[in-house]
Amino acid sequence: MLIKPTAELHDSFLAAHQEWSEEHQDGSGVEHARDIQDPEAFREWIAALERQETVPLKKGYVTCSYYWLVEDREFLGAIALRHELNDYLLNFGGHVGYSIRPSERGRGLATQALRELLPLAEQRGLDRILLTCDVENYGSQKVIERCGGKLEDVRAKTMRYWIDL
Repeated sequence: MLIKPTAELHDSFLAAHQEWSEEHQDGSGVEHARDIQDPEAFREWIAALERQETVPLKKGYVTCSYYWLVEDREFLGAIALRHELNDYLLNFGGHVGYSIRPSERGRGLATQALRELLPLAEQRGLDRILLTCDVENYGSQKVIERCGGKLEDVRAKTMRYWIDL
């Protein structure tokens, strides 16, 4: 189930973060966190994620809604919905970023998260969304296609799919 990020899952998020190690955690926004180990800094980061729904993080960014995929109070992954596209996102980033913690991959969780996100995108007034993935990311290609993604083109090794809502 998708929920808004919450400080109540601090320990579970930290455990997942350790699993990722140096791997980028698409859709989590963690790259902008000051210190996720510290509980107070973690709460501040959660509040910053919430603010991004109405105020872009910084110049050149767009507003964004963050969600966590949770099962039995365990953090399983993250997915983000960017509310609009700038030039970079139109070519390489798309409306959506997501990642599933390594120990939970292969269970269809990314597909579940994306399916749950689609009506939320529609509620934001979007009539279609762009998703991108690397040409070698076969798992993500399958997720996007299972959710109705239609390949438009490939730009600089980035596959660009649209999903009509």
